[in-house]
Amino acid sequence: QVELAESGGGLVQAGGSLRLSCAASGPTFSAFTMGWFRQAPGKERVVVARLAWDASANYADSVEGRFTISRDNAKNTVYLQMNSLKPEDTAVYYCAAGAPGRGWNYWGQGTQVTVSS
Repeated sequence: QVELAESGGGLVQAGGSLRLSCAASGPTFSAFTMGWFRQAPGKERVVVARLAWDASANYADSVEGRFTISRDNAKNTVYLQMNSLKPEDTAVYYCAAGAPGRGWNYWGQGTQVTVSS
């Protein structure tokens, strides 16, 4: 069983930066694919960034070049550095984890990010 806890959300002005953290429990963190998703009001939850166990990363087109996903396996933590934030980045951000090839099995409770114009 893996438990995930996000932190670092908040209110920021457009053009600003935030760093989200996701602390994971469990002994197999380094083997998991980690991801960040977001869900805006009235919209579906969508993937923002994905980081495989081998450090290969993928990003949604809307955040490419502005967001960076990274992990610290010694701390069982994955990060999402968000720069040049836009009002359309406003959403609840969720951390997710999954064994490779098995989808997203574990979810955090989410952290609110609000970007003011």
